[in-house]
Formats: sequence, C-alpha cells, structure tokens
Amino acid sequence: MPWLRLAARLALRAFRRPRLAIDLIRVAWRFRSRAWYKQFPFVPIPDPTYLRWRMYTAYGDYNAVPSAQDVERYARWSAVAE
Repeated sequence: MPWLRLAARLALRAFRRPRLAIDLIRVAWRFRSRAWYKQFPFVPIPDPTYLRWRMYTAYGDYNAVPSAQDVERYARWSAVAE
C-alpha cells in the first residue's frame, strides 16, 4: 500500500507540473526490468530485487519507501545530470 500511495502522490504532483511528469517518466523508464516485454504482465516495472537493493543503498533498509519529495528531488537531479 505505501508504494501505491507514493505513486498517487507523484501522479498528483506531475499533474500540477508537466515538466516533473516528464522527469518522472524518464526515471521510471530507467528503473524498468530489462526483459519486461518477455514476462507477464508485459508492463515495464522494476525488478523487485533491484528495487530493494536501491532502497537499501539509499536508506539502509530493504523495505524502505521513499517520500514523494525524495523521488521528485531525484527526478529533477537526474534530468539536470543528463
């Protein structure tokens, strides 16, 4: 449930700021599983193992859920870093 809440908050923020929506889509595309089109449900979602590792390296907890502010900050940073 926390991940769905995060997605809803990010969707609302992206709706208000279209530039942020583009940045979030780019980040989501980078995090996708590389063989997403070969496995059901055929949706480009991140590999759970990779996502857990990313949460551990960022927050020190495999089960951490980032705040919407953290995700937004990362999306904007990665857009500038490109």
